[in-house]
Amino acid sequence: MNVPMVGSPPSHRNLPAGGRIRLDPRVRLWAGGQVLIGGSPWRVSRLAPVARDFVRQLVRDGPAGTRLSSAPDRAVARVLIDRGFAILTTEPHHLPSECPVVVPAMDRPASLDRCLASLARESVHVVDDASTDSEAIAAVTAAHGAHLHRHTFNQGPAAARNTGLNGTTGEFVAFLDSDCVAPPGWAGRMLHHFDDPAVAAVAPRVVPSPPVSSVLERYEASRSSLDMGRHPELVRPRSRLGFVPSAALIVRREALGASGFDQDLRLGEDVDLVWRLAEAGWHVRYDPTVTVSHETRARPSQWLRRRYDYGTSAAALERRHPGNLAPARVSAWNLATLGLVAARRPLAAASVSVAAVVALTLRIRSLPRGPQLAGRVVLQGFVADGASIGHLLRREWWPVGCAALLLSPRSRTARTLVACMLGPIAWEWLTTDTRLDPVRYTALRLLDDAAYGTGVIASSVTSRVAAPLVPRVRLPEIGNARVRLPGVARRPEARP
Repeated sequence: MNVPMVGSPPSHRNLPAGGRIRLDPRVRLWAGGQVLIGGSPWRVSRLAPVARDFVRQLVRDGPAGTRLSSAPDRAVARVLIDRGFAILTTEPHHLPSECPVVVPAMDRPASLDRCLASLARESVHVVDDASTDSEAIAAVTAAHGAHLHRHTFNQGPAAARNTGLNGTTGEFVAFLDSDCVAPPGWAGRMLHHFDDPAVAAVAPRVVPSPPVSSVLERYEASRSSLDMGRHPELVRPRSRLGFVPSAALIVRREALGASGFDQDLRLGEDVDLVWRLAEAGWHVRYDPTVTVSHETRARPSQWLRRRYDYGTSAAALERRHPGNLAPARVSAWNLATLGLVAARRPLAAASVSVAAVVALTLRIRSLPRGPQLAGRVVLQGFVADGASIGHLLRREWWPVGCAALLLSPRSRTARTLVACMLGPIAWEWLTTDTRLDPVRYTALRLLDDAAYGTGVIASSVTSRVAAPLVPRVRLPEIGNARVRLPGVARRPEARP
């Protein structure tokens, strides 16, 4: 297996003087600003005294951000951004001509026409990946004044994007799928992220196109697999947001290296690229302030098939990035607690939780208000691990989840598993504008997850790769573990 190499990030990662940064609104301060909780991946970090005043200033300045006026401030800001605690906020650029747009296309000339109409006054390169009606694609491309590149045989979306990449020039290049419609100047509105020399790529939010009328369209409007949510994120594997789709993506050409997307992958090539960039030391950012719309698959059979197809990329991705696709990562403490709850042993379950708090308190005993912080982390971890188990039972282990649903009237263990499965769905329905009643939303959510999980199972069996089906259990750690956080402080680390 020959995995393409991405470019190396610059040796210097200096933030621009005069730039602004702001804290991620989900980051929490602890003990009067001595400790930060949050980041990507989630962590508990103790701040050195030199950094505390700067972080307090970030809190006071709020969403407007704090200007980076000195070298020490920029050094602290660099670490906060690298850890996912803060976001660089500079003025948007309005230079779309500096960023050519590559549009891979295969058939669907009407969709391509809508896409190109939204890219008026931009430099657009259409790559026809061996459409059955190539003349129709050529006519639409010519009507919008775009450049046309043509494959004589179908090579897949990764190869189409690489062809467009090689046919363009400039420091940045944007990719937009032919079933997407972008707002005016969408690329220029995100180029400011590249003021950070560590950023290799940035993606906008991708949402379904109106109209939203059928049940499936209403579900997709609230739960599209391409919609990464309303919060800006630092994207990296095993974090809150592990990837962004290449349906709409802007990339620093230098970061792609000579090979670009992996042409051996027909699916999951976007996940692979994001992970290769992250593993090389680059940053990938998600910016939901810019929104691109995409067409939905209104027919249930097409929708389920697409979800299944996404799942079949699991084995190939596991071979390239071992361990990133574990279907669940749970703490042994929390697993034992859930098991004891299911076995009707509440006192034993409480004892395990108390032991987990004590063990974590020992690890972070140098932090202020350590026992209270340990209790908060353990509780948050218990909830997160319960949701992770439910996610596993809805997707990769959906046959077990179905069995639990059937046995729940007679089995307390089954009812515990069902609570893990359905509790997060109920929370989603309550906290988002789902546009559906809870019964239909839950049914479609279960079908969605099961279709994807079936694809994972199929690819794992046919490729003889078991890792995408095997959850990871974190064993207890006892002792005062410390990790150095360059530029901020030495700090113990805890994750839920």
